[in-house]
Parts: sequence; C-alpha cells; structure tokens
Amino acid sequence: MDYKKFIASVPDFPIEGILFRDITPLMADGEAFRSAVEELKDFAIEKGAELIVGPESRGFIFGCPIAYALNIGFVPIRKPGKLPRETINVSYSLEYGSNTLCIHKDAIKKGQRVLIIDDLLATGGTMKATIDLVEKLGGVVVGLGFLIELEDLKGKDLLRGYDYKALVKF
Repeated sequence: MDYKKFIASVPDFPIEGILFRDITPLMADGEAFRSAVEELKDFAIEKGAELIVGPESRGFIFGCPIAYALNIGFVPIRKPGKLPRETINVSYSLEYGSNTLCIHKDAIKKGQRVLIIDDLLATGGTMKATIDLVEKLGGVVVGLGFLIELEDLKGKDLLRGYDYKALVKF
C-alpha cells in the first residue's frame, strides 16, 4: 500500500522550520491503518518478539494493536510523572528540544525479546532512549518498527546494530 498518500505534510509545526508528517489521516482510514499494523505485526513475528514496547504517545497507537494481535504484552514508555509506580528514566535530545522518558522498573523480564514500535524515526533520540530503558531492565531489543523514517535526519546512524523496518521513507 502507498502509505504516503495517507500522510499529510504540515509546514512549521510544532515550530518554524519543521515539516511535520501528520499520520492522523492514515489512522482515520481503516484499510490503511490495518495494513500498516499488519506489516509491523509481521515484522514482530519475524523477529520473535515476546513483548512490544512503545514510546508515548504514537508508539501506543501502533504498538497496542500489534501486541493484541500477537497475544503478547505491551509496555508503555511515558514522560515523567505519568507512571504510578517506581520507574527508571533516560533524558535525550529531540530534533527541536529535549525530553525524558520513563518505564516501570518491573516492566521487562531479563532476557525478554522486545520489539520497539513508534510512528516515526527522525534523529533517533527517542528510539535510542527507549532502547536504553529496555536494555537497562535486561530486555533484548530484537528490532525497531516505524511507520515513517525521515532519512535526511539520519536517525538510523544512532541505531546501528539494531534491525529496523520503516514502512515509508521521506
């Protein structure tokens, strides 16, 4: 499926100079959304994932239906103050700022095979922070799945050594 026709380009959002790739039209189209989830689910099967992890918030949108379809668990990565129990945290840089991500300290079992799902690979900062959290808990990152990769931002360079799949490249 040509997912690009379901992704809107929004200039100067969230700040001037950024070309935002809006996935809400894809999510609103049942066939396109299902197709994207199915492709990423097949990647999870190929990688032997035992658990899906997704960073807030668009990682939830794609990660949860994949976990559900595979009858495996989903673990959310959240911003500070959003998880109610003890967490570990990692801070990182974005293409237009900085952030901190958190995971429950008991969310992943040592040696558990984890596939991380997010909507977008840009600079790789969010994904690298998510990988760090998973590995600090003893999880084994078997792959990374994205709807979109922004190739000019070279996020894959930060993720060397990890197998990944992106359904669309801009």
